[in-house]
Order: sequence, then C-alpha cells, then structure tokens
Amino acid sequence: HSIKLSIIIHSIDHMIMLLIFRNDDIDMAHEAKPCECKGVRTCLLCEAQGAVPKKIAQLPTQRFLYCHVCSRVTSNREGVEDGCSEPCPHAQSSLARGDRGSQQGADSTALREFSGVMVLPEFVSELEEAAIIEQIDGWDWQDSQSGRCKQDFGPKVNFKRKKVKVGNFNGFPEFSQWLVQRMQTTQEARLSDFIPVEQCHLDYSPERGSAIDPHFDDTWLWGERLVTLNLLSDTILTFQPPPPADGDQFCDAAFEIMVPLPRRSLVVVEGNARYQWHHAIRRQDISSRRIAITLRELGPDFVSADSPFADVRERLFDIAQQFKGIPISMVRP
Repeated sequence: HSIKLSIIIHSIDHMIMLLIFRNDDIDMAHEAKPCECKGVRTCLLCEAQGAVPKKIAQLPTQRFLYCHVCSRVTSNREGVEDGCSEPCPHAQSSLARGDRGSQQGADSTALREFSGVMVLPEFVSELEEAAIIEQIDGWDWQDSQSGRCKQDFGPKVNFKRKKVKVGNFNGFPEFSQWLVQRMQTTQEARLSDFIPVEQCHLDYSPERGSAIDPHFDDTWLWGERLVTLNLLSDTILTFQPPPPADGDQFCDAAFEIMVPLPRRSLVVVEGNARYQWHHAIRRQDISSRRIAITLRELGPDFVSADSPFADVRERLFDIAQQFKGIPISMVRP
C-alpha cells in the first residue's frame, strides 16, 4: 500500500509540475506577443515575428478620387488636391473618362451613384486639436487589432447575440460636450438631431502598420450616420464594393474610391456610402500618427416608440449627457 501511495503521490506531483510549466509557457507566449492581432489580421509588429499579411493588403488596380466640394467621383488627382473650385474643373475628366482614360474592371454605375460622404475641413482649430489630444493621451490606450490602439466610451455590446447593456459606460469626455454641440449647430453638417451614445478613439501609427480592413459598421445597434473627427494628420478614407455573399471575404477589390480627409476635418458617412460600400483605412495611407474620434447614434430598432430596448436606450441617453467620462477600460469595480 505504501508503494502504491508513493506512486500516486509521485504522479500527482508530476501532473502539477506539468501544469505549472504549461501555464508558464502560456504566460511567456502571451508576454512575447507584440500586439492584439487575431485571425487574418496583422500589423508590422506581428509580421516582424513571422505573421503573414493577408491578401487584402494589396491595393486595388484602380483608385478613384472623391471631391467633397463637388460631391462626385473623379480620376483627376490635381483637381481634387487643389480644392475643386466651382464650377467643377474636372467635369470633363471624371466618370466619362474613368481612371486615366479607362474604367475596365470598375462599375461606372456604382461610381456615379456613390454618395453619402460629407467632409467639413477645419472643423476644429489647432488649439482645440491640441487640447483634445492632451486630454485623451492622459488616459491609457488599449492595444487593438491591425496595429491600432483604442479608447472606448459606450455600452457593452454582444453583436452576435444582439445583446446590449450599459456596462462601464460613464459618460463622454469633457471636450465632447462642445464638440457634439458644434456638430448639432453647424448647418452644413446637417446633424441637428444627431444624439451619439458611443464614442471611440482610434490611434493609428505608421510604425505599427496601423489600418482597418474594409467593412460595414453594425446596422442593428448603430444608426445611419457615422461621424468621425480626423486629427493629427491627413489620411484617406477608402470605399470599395463588398465581396459577393458567396465569395471570398478577403478577395481583392477591382477598384475603390478614395476620400481625402484633411487634418482636423469632420467626415459624415451615411446613406449609399454607409450601406452599399465597405469603408477602410489603408496602411499605405497612414504617414504619421493619426487619431480618429468616431461617434455613433442608435439605430431604428432602438429609437422607435415601441422598441423592446426602450429601458437601455433611455439609460444610454442619460449617461451620454454626462461629460466627465473616462474610457470604459479604466473603470474599476
């Protein structure tokens, strides 16, 4: 009996040691991972350790430009970059001529019907931009996927199960009060009835190879208008047709539309651009640090009079009127 007991104890000790070693290996592997990329998503940090970039990182063969002044797609780079005075200087060289005289591979009807993007340059001043950055850089940034870092202010959501609750949402940052008020009172923005309940900060860096893949924003919880303030550097917001429902999610697009976003500009995405086109930020279009502040409103299922989510909606509206909030990741029980 003493021999059997000794064998059992030895076996238990061996199992415990294996578990300890395995946990140490897991911890070391976690510590060694330089980013939060998962699945097919990669950044320069994990690619330096052997991760293979996905095919979607390749640029489409045709990239058209969108002029926010003329509200049309064009292939005339110079016209767009020069500001597009009225009347539109590239009226004869836009869709009728296509990309350098050819629209092969591009859907000219889709290009002509592209709409729903509004860009308001210089929406905040240099001093206001500096004050915003100073405040948000005083909080912790969380590593996110594809080389981004993030700060979230909003509800806790399970999109797959369609469940939402207040969670750690404790209000928006102090600067959001005047920012939202300016959105609502700027006539050109057409946002007088815009009531955001979620604010997300994304930090893009060329050193990390930051990007965000072509995607649709959720349409169950979030409403039609996506409103983003672009800070610290110019960039390009790209739109491309979504892949076929039965096709490869990460297949290359034949063409895409580039919407230049100047530093300190506000961009509103709605309608056709919101629901018919994937939008993205390409790694190649991040030349220096960029901060994106995106605000979202509730969708029709939440704002209707007979909504089953009326209780959580009212709680979110109440909290969203408080402007002393911190990122939900920093809230301690």
